[in-house]
Formats: sequence, C-alpha cells, structure tokens
Amino acid sequence: MVTIKEVSSKQDFKAFVKFPFSLYKGNPYWVPPIINDELETFDKTKNPAFKSAEARFFLAIQNGKIVGRVVAIVNWIEVNEQQLKKMRFGWFDFIDDFEVSKALLGQVSEIGKEHQLDYMEGPVGFSNLDKVGVLIDGFDHIGTMITWYNHPYYQSHFEKHGFVKEKEYLENKFLFSNADPKIFTKANMLIKKRYGLREMNFTGSGEIMPWVDKMFDLFNESYAKLSSFVKITEVQKAYFKKKYISFINPEYIKFVVDKDDGIVAFAIVMPSFSKALQKAKGKLFPFGVFHLLNAKKHSKDVIFYLIGIHPEYQNKGVTAIIFNEYYNTFKEKGIVNCIRTPELEDNVAIRQMWKHFDPVTHKRRRTYRKELK
Repeated sequence: MVTIKEVSSKQDFKAFVKFPFSLYKGNPYWVPPIINDELETFDKTKNPAFKSAEARFFLAIQNGKIVGRVVAIVNWIEVNEQQLKKMRFGWFDFIDDFEVSKALLGQVSEIGKEHQLDYMEGPVGFSNLDKVGVLIDGFDHIGTMITWYNHPYYQSHFEKHGFVKEKEYLENKFLFSNADPKIFTKANMLIKKRYGLREMNFTGSGEIMPWVDKMFDLFNESYAKLSSFVKITEVQKAYFKKKYISFINPEYIKFVVDKDDGIVAFAIVMPSFSKALQKAKGKLFPFGVFHLLNAKKHSKDVIFYLIGIHPEYQNKGVTAIIFNEYYNTFKEKGIVNCIRTPELEDNVAIRQMWKHFDPVTHKRRRTYRKELK
C-alpha cells in the first residue's frame, strides 16, 4: 500500500531532496544537486518564484520507506495573465512501481481540479529557467546541473497512466574542433559594419552586474513567442543576479551592443560542473567547493546555457559575432566539448544556427500532458 505525505517540516524537506541520492546510487550518469542549494530553491522565503507561483511537496511512502516524490506547482502568471490553465509538476522521482507513480500523479491531479485547471503537464519547474522534461533517450550520457536525469522506466509510467507527449526537447553536443572560424570570422566583420554593432567581453563579474537587468529584459523579449514561456519578474532578476552571475566565468558571458550601447544579443556559457558535483556528493563542505572551483577554472567541457537575440536582429547573422568571440576564448582555454541545453524540437531557428558545427543529438526529453476534465 502507498500513502502520500505532504512535506512541511525541515526534516521532511531534507528527506525530499535526498530521495534521489538513494534512487540513483551508483549510477554513473546521474548528477546530484548541492543539497542546501536545492533546499533554498524550495524555501518560500528565499526563492522569488513563490511570489507568482505556489507549490506543494509530496512524498510517497511504502512499508515505512520513501519510494517517490513530486512537486505540484501553479504558476499564477501563466494561469491568470496568459490564460493557460495548466497544472505544473516537477521534481518527480519514483521507484519502478506503477502504484507509486499513480498515487503521486493523482495528488497533482486533485490539486489541479481544485483550482479548476484544464490539464497537467510535467516534469517542469516553477519557470522557464528551471529544469524541464523527462529523459526518454540518452541514458548513457552524463547529466548536467541544469537538467534532470531519470531511469528509463519513467516513460512507460507516464504512458500507462494516460499521459501523452506535449513537448519534445533535443540535447545536442559537438566537438569544439568542429568549429571552422572561416564560417563566422568574415561574417562577424560584415555584420558589425552593416548594423553598427560591437562585441562586449568581460574579465570580472563586477563589470557584468550593471548590465544584467537589461540582459534579462532582452531574454524576455527574445523568448516571448516560444510555447509555455513565462517572463522573468523584477524580483527574479535580482535573485538570479545574486545567486548565479558570480558563479559563471565572466569571460563566458558575451554581449553584442548597438551604437547606443543597447544590448541586441547575449550569450551565457557555463563550464561543465557534472563531474565536480558527482565528487561533491551533495555537499559544498569540506571538499565540494574545491571540486567546483577546479571545474570552473579547468573544465574542458562547456554548456551553452542561454542565447538571446532581440527580435529585430533575429535572422541577421548576429550569432556570427557571438561565435567569433567564443571561438577565441575557447581556443585559449583548450575547450574540447560544447554541450547545448534542451531545445524545443520545433525550434527550427535554433537548429539552423548550429548547423555548421556538425552537432549530434545525444539526448531527448519530453514533457507529458493529461487533461483534468
């Protein structure tokens, strides 16, 4: 028999965060989060996502043991402003037992019906900067700190419980050696001259901070047309600025600006922290922080986290400027592998942008949907 327990105490939240550590124990491809960082994500007094969303946390218990977990989320900007009556759910993990997954999804469904929502979709987070999708292909590739990993049986559970594919995401990677500078070096000069643009590079986090709010404004503009996009609020901007910008190598953030210093494009790349996080085993201290700092300085793998281009400059070759700058930085640092974050299968423009690098699709993930009527 499976019982569902709502998480409320500090002890319960810690058990919620730690459950995947036992579920994926010994798995060489799972990348653990930092436990305290994950707890902060779920803290309503610290994470600004809770100003526009509400979440409830549940554990599945069987024979006195935790066997599953889920977060049920309502994003009120999405529901009220966008009129998208969606019940979100994420951080969904469970043993290979259909009764366990059914009980957890049933709890999410109940909350969705209470709020008179039309359908449920997951796994997704609070917003567009959270992790997304259940892995359906590529289980033998190491995860990243910005994606969920899961066992292969998850897909069959969704389908058995009557869920259907809602969105599919592709994850691609390519060797840095695939980048032929001839493709973008000449274009870089032509585009800058034609539109009066210039690149901006940084050597310290302090140089970036005055630009971050404008960068997030551009992010909101450039992604507004994508399905399920929920804009970043002012409070979230401040939170992300404080929490993440200083964590990213400043030389891995690139801007393109016009003659008036308005940002027309930006890109954020992160060193891969996957192996460092595996060594840290969920803890920064005593040694985890050293593994992460070492990866920040010396990782030969990088992850293209975000690229944003102003709608007026899309399809005008501005990415040539960005790629030219990254080529110079990566060559100097001896980068080997370039990994891209999940991109919507129907985002043709993004595929066109990368076609010259001979990318390989090494993972696929999906969100699943079920009507609540």
